[in-house]
Amino acid sequence: QVQLVESGGGLVQAGASLRLSCAASGRTVFTYYTVAWFRQAPGNERDFVAGIRWGGGLSTYSDSVKGRFTISKDNTKNSVDLQMNNLNAEDTAVYYCALRSSRLNEFQMTGKSQYNYWGRGTQVTVSS
Repeated sequence: QVQLVESGGGLVQAGASLRLSCAASGRTVFTYYTVAWFRQAPGNERDFVAGIRWGGGLSTYSDSVKGRFTISKDNTKNSVDLQMNNLNAEDTAVYYCALRSSRLNEFQMTGKSQYNYWGRGTQVTVSS
């Protein structure tokens, strides 16, 4: 079993930055795992934001965040961070961390049904 806990959300103004963190515990040999961030705004589907493959570091982003968000992993802390810059009101959502206990390719990373572990989410609110 793996447990995921997100942190770092909050209320910021448009143009500001936030850094989210996803801490993993439990079975922590992540060499062949994939971790992703999804977000869900009220009334919307849960959408892919960014994903990273633990071994090798292959990463991919949704078009809406490409160039503004950066996903990274910390092998020593078993964590995956999401640096979010130049935030706007459309980024307001609950952000969820998800993990798949195998390597996914870039296309597979974007599918929420691919992930077998989820965190409870952290709220990000951007005021315009």
